[in-house]
Amino acid sequence: MNFSKFITNSCLATLIIITLVTGACKKALDKEPMSNITPEKYLQEEGQLAAYAIARYPDILPSHGNWSFGTFGTDGNTDNMIVPVLDNKFIPGLWRVDATGGDWNFGNIYQVNYFLSNVIPRWKAGGIVGNADNIKQYIGEMYFLRAFEYFKKLQALGDFPIIKTVYPDEKEILTQVSKRQPRNEVARFIISDLDSAALLLKTSPDGTKNRISKACAQLIKSRVALYEGTWLKYFKGTAFVPNGPNWPGKSKDYNANYQFSTGNIDAEIQYFLGEAMSAAKSVADAVPLVANTGIIESPNNENPYFSMFSAVNMSGYSEVLLWRQYGAGLVTHNVPVYAQSGNYAVGLSRSMVESFLMANGLPIYANGSNYVGDDYIADVRKNRDGRLNLFLKEPGQKNVLINATQGTHATLVEPTPKIWESSYDQKYTTGYTIRKGLSYDGAQANNGQGYTGSITFRASEAYLNYIEASYEKNGSIDADATKYWQQLRTRAKVNTDFQQTIAATEMSKETQDWGAYSANTLVSPTLYNIRRERRNELMAEGLRYMDLKRWRAMDQMISTPYHFEGFKLWGPMKSWFTASQIVFGAGNSASVVSDPALSVYLRPQEIRSNADSYKGAKWTMAHYLSPIATQHFNITSANGDFSSSPIYQNPGWLTTGGSAPTL
Repeated sequence: MNFSKFITNSCLATLIIITLVTGACKKALDKEPMSNITPEKYLQEEGQLAAYAIARYPDILPSHGNWSFGTFGTDGNTDNMIVPVLDNKFIPGLWRVDATGGDWNFGNIYQVNYFLSNVIPRWKAGGIVGNADNIKQYIGEMYFLRAFEYFKKLQALGDFPIIKTVYPDEKEILTQVSKRQPRNEVARFIISDLDSAALLLKTSPDGTKNRISKACAQLIKSRVALYEGTWLKYFKGTAFVPNGPNWPGKSKDYNANYQFSTGNIDAEIQYFLGEAMSAAKSVADAVPLVANTGIIESPNNENPYFSMFSAVNMSGYSEVLLWRQYGAGLVTHNVPVYAQSGNYAVGLSRSMVESFLMANGLPIYANGSNYVGDDYIADVRKNRDGRLNLFLKEPGQKNVLINATQGTHATLVEPTPKIWESSYDQKYTTGYTIRKGLSYDGAQANNGQGYTGSITFRASEAYLNYIEASYEKNGSIDADATKYWQQLRTRAKVNTDFQQTIAATEMSKETQDWGAYSANTLVSPTLYNIRRERRNELMAEGLRYMDLKRWRAMDQMISTPYHFEGFKLWGPMKSWFTASQIVFGAGNSASVVSDPALSVYLRPQEIRSNADSYKGAKWTMAHYLSPIATQHFNITSANGDFSSSPIYQNPGWLTTGGSAPTL
């Protein structure tokens, strides 16, 4: 089970010292010497609460790390973005049960529970020193962080133990509390924590949007509720939902008689979708979208929609609900360098690029769309959705407009895509790359020393959550959904008549978009266009795989392989490259690009015939959830009899280390 090590107090002395150093508010002379601080004397005043909470942010919330494309690269290994090496989850048989580790861990949950277990009783008894509103803020942050960590467990594992306190390091007790609760009950627990957080959190905690606010709790509540509502809807009738056929939870006596509190799964779906709607509306009605002026290159006339993703200070952007601040020479990252080159080898897919509508609101294939074609990247951008025009790179664009001589690793002008490069620092995997996260300031391009901010949450997601939840719940687009959708399309500089788009959509021509499917069936044009809007607005923001899972949008690849493609290499753009830069079919070691006999579009994972991905990506049902490592069954069982463990494995996975899924 591997969480006993997180439930002892042995690590707390070190933790407390670290947390105090990172920022308690009392003056040093007013503090008791740190050598005298004990767990019993800690978390008793406002500054300690503030420091403890903020120290949890980097471990739980998404942000940029160094030597990667940061949050902008998280969508790699989806139909949106492609990396050079395909993840094992898309090659059935290669993802196997680990012997140790995995997602079944409780480290962050323990840290939050330790705080809440100690602070809540003291707070209720009036034993916390400091400003009352600030104390509530920091307690609210911890409820939020526990909810966010639990949401990660829900996505990875589904059913999961609900642990609200800390326990002694005793095997019998820890084994008992590792009973997995049905996934919808976990989702309800998360929503309960977010409701608690929303009651305690401030609307504007510090004026900088560097601390969690009430709107953050409402946004994530809408995300969690939409996730669970759509998961239950699309996995209904399978082993992946409570009481579904062969649901493994039924094998344990503690779940054998489980019943939905709403009476049945259909009512449960309606409950979650309703919660998603109300929470999303609270944010969407209160937070306006940032304006898109359409400007792409200008040092003196900023486009807020562009600069929002790469500003050093993001506090002034209405749409940003929470962001992480970095500091020159202190806490830095390398996103600005990679944004000026090949995005650290994370390329946009052809599917992603083609999903964007024309400015007139028509799909690229529709009569009268004015689509120029994809012979050149410049053609792809013409007459298109303003988001594609703004964020898709084109050779010759200026990447640096100020301080051009200050960056040691600046790429001043966007080059011809370096598809032949092997180094991730330079490689353009698909030929298509994005400008999200690009800073025009050359001073940001010192290797590993970038300090632009990182958006954690932004309000446009609430607009999208409401549109989808309301349609999934009621089967129609209501007045609020219409308003939000039109606001998003106005900002994107796309015709706001989404009904025209729906009427022109042919689902048979949208099959490269995984979101066109649920359970191996093409969805309706209306639902597809709702998903399309979400895909386009949230491009490269790390939510795509979450969406694909809850939509059950990968079943179609169980029987039919999917081929990831980039730009149209084998057309006029071929002339951009020398013969040595586009070698193909000359042996596995010599090939640089894919064979044009496969496709006129670059297939970056099908360059060498000995690659596991050469025949395309496939899927298996078990991969919708992660397996639990063998170690945890061993720790919680008697005499090696895994059936005696309170833990059960996820559908299709075995408990044997190194085993492949059977489903």
